[in-house]
Amino acid sequence: MREDVLGRANVEDSPELDRYYNELGQQESYALWTVANSIEPWQPKPSSLPQLWSYQAMRPLVLKALDLVSPEKAGRRVIALENPGRKGTSACVGWLYTGLQVMKPGESASAHSHASSALRFIIEGKNAYTVVDGHKMDLNAGDFVITPNGTWHDHGVEASGETTIWQDGLDMLMVNQLDANFYAVHPETVQKSNYPLNDTAQVFGGPGLLPAGGEAWSKPYSPLFKYEWGRTYETLTRAAQATDGSPYDGIMMQYVNPATGGPVMKTLGAHIQLLRGGERTKAHRHTGSIVYTVAKGKGYSIIEGKRYDWNKSDIFVVPSWAWHEHANASERDDAVLFSFSDLPSMQALGLYREETFADNDGHQKLAH
Repeated sequence: MREDVLGRANVEDSPELDRYYNELGQQESYALWTVANSIEPWQPKPSSLPQLWSYQAMRPLVLKALDLVSPEKAGRRVIALENPGRKGTSACVGWLYTGLQVMKPGESASAHSHASSALRFIIEGKNAYTVVDGHKMDLNAGDFVITPNGTWHDHGVEASGETTIWQDGLDMLMVNQLDANFYAVHPETVQKSNYPLNDTAQVFGGPGLLPAGGEAWSKPYSPLFKYEWGRTYETLTRAAQATDGSPYDGIMMQYVNPATGGPVMKTLGAHIQLLRGGERTKAHRHTGSIVYTVAKGKGYSIIEGKRYDWNKSDIFVVPSWAWHEHANASERDDAVLFSFSDLPSMQALGLYREETFADNDGHQKLAH
């Protein structure tokens, strides 16, 4: 790709150069100027496309898997969401993976660990649980759970529970690109829980309080493995009474490692945001890919000039450097969006950049 711009590659083709390129190819090499403009774009040009997956359409397909495969045979009974612009990569956006996992009462999945960082957002169900490095916690709709890289983890649904569906999110595709992934199955298949139920939430989940002395935490991820929906939503609604929030994201909170104030894991971060009744945010864009799940309410988002209407439990993605804004479709009730992203990776590598929309009202025009 040639560009007639000073400082960019602009070499004309010729028979002599074609012969030269062929000689280079025989030595497993190439001339940089033949690809330089493509591999060093002026700005991010993601192949990922904005996409929305309707939970109403996906739910029956996810439940159908209950009768077709067992968790023992499948390893994990998960329906993965793949971006139409990234076919064959298993990516939902950028190098992020997400899928919908389903388990019925009395089922459990074997314990394992991997170099990838993982998280889950509970969409529906009752009396599910997960165990992370021996810490067992119960799971309910709206709860957010992390399984940091290198930790043993397994999960299931108690016999007294209900069929549960949760959203998985992992950075494994990025870790694979770095040729750094590992996977191991627990030698005893199922972990023994060595702590009281929900102990990390009880010890580290206090409002503005951290344990001193013997309970100090030094690991590079949050000790608060579970972030409960009730406390999270209460925090959002209280904040909405005290602040206008961000013109680009409404009332937005970051799930944090209480020991450091930083993201919950080194490579993956998560946020929760509330849109008041009738609220519409202004448009902005930034580096980093985002996966949104509608935790409450209904509304729409405009991504790169196209409107995407969403309802509770729908999942949609915003590619890196894509203009986006959100709106609550209800005038009375609030709407809440959960999201996870690779923003901690962007920030750690010094690659984060943000830009606001410069139109007079800060909103995108819909593409026709």
